[in-house]
Amino acid sequence: MQFSTIALLALSCVTPVLGARSPGCGKTPTIRNGQYTTTVNGKQREYIVRLPDNYDRNFAYRLVFTFHALGGNAQQIANGGGGWANTGGEDITFVDNMVRTIENDLCVEQSLRFATGFSYGGAMSYSWACSRPGQVRAISVLSSAVLSGCNGGTQPVAYYHQHGTRDSVLSISQGRQMRDRFVQNNGCTPLNPEPQPNGGRSTKTEYRNCLPGKPVTWVIFDGDHNPSQQDQGSNTPFAPGNTWEFWRQFQADGSSNPNPNPDPGNPQTTLVTTSRAPEPTTTPAPGPTAPRWGQCGGNGWTGPTVCVAGTTCTKLNDYYHQCL
Repeated sequence: MQFSTIALLALSCVTPVLGARSPGCGKTPTIRNGQYTTTVNGKQREYIVRLPDNYDRNFAYRLVFTFHALGGNAQQIANGGGGWANTGGEDITFVDNMVRTIENDLCVEQSLRFATGFSYGGAMSYSWACSRPGQVRAISVLSSAVLSGCNGGTQPVAYYHQHGTRDSVLSISQGRQMRDRFVQNNGCTPLNPEPQPNGGRSTKTEYRNCLPGKPVTWVIFDGDHNPSQQDQGSNTPFAPGNTWEFWRQFQADGSSNPNPNPDPGNPQTTLVTTSRAPEPTTTPAPGPTAPRWGQCGGNGWTGPTVCVAGTTCTKLNDYYHQCL
């Protein structure tokens, strides 16, 4: 599974009205590509930053976080690969620290912050949107569930989610729970029944009547717990393209254009990554057996609390324990 990353992206088109530029605009940066640390609740946390090629200190970039999944780390994400829990909200504080540090040193368009991640990384993106809706413009969640909590979760945030119908780790019903929160928050019209995958191809649903600038997109595919799912006949995962298409519609003045002009070339990015280790619990009580990577406890959990042989029920946060 993956985790979280932060990136700066060049704006895809010229906008006549600027949003809020960060204090780092115009400064000679001290942050370069590389690994950095910050302290949260007495713990040293690490993240990796990657700047766009030919970084311009006077140009306000998008800021993107990519959160790794369970077992991932910052280096895996930085290299293009690759959970963690949000115990007591400390990972939200970690993100707060990173935002403050980066924006005090680098030039960021503060109205264009984004987050994405697979599995636990998607859960952390979701948690950030719940806790800091005024800080994040849009998130892209890949095959996830409410694993990192949702403190608040009543305000609209632009939302993209993709999930497999046969996900054996985090069921699609858990993904629908996440989606439906923002369908409601964003004032969109629910769909019942929802569209289903078209054979070997994914189906994208763009919800209607959402609040201006607060769209919701849902992509469903016939597959398992996979961040790199491809449509039949394609050798390219659809998540990166769908995510960039969703994000690039947002403008610095707070508006959105669902059909933005195509970008010339690839977007430039700046990357930050993070990691944490799970905290093992005591031996769980007897009961039905949960599979490896399956859920085995947490607030409100009514399913199996005993893990398959060779794995241990591990507390990752108050909401989610997993067989590892």
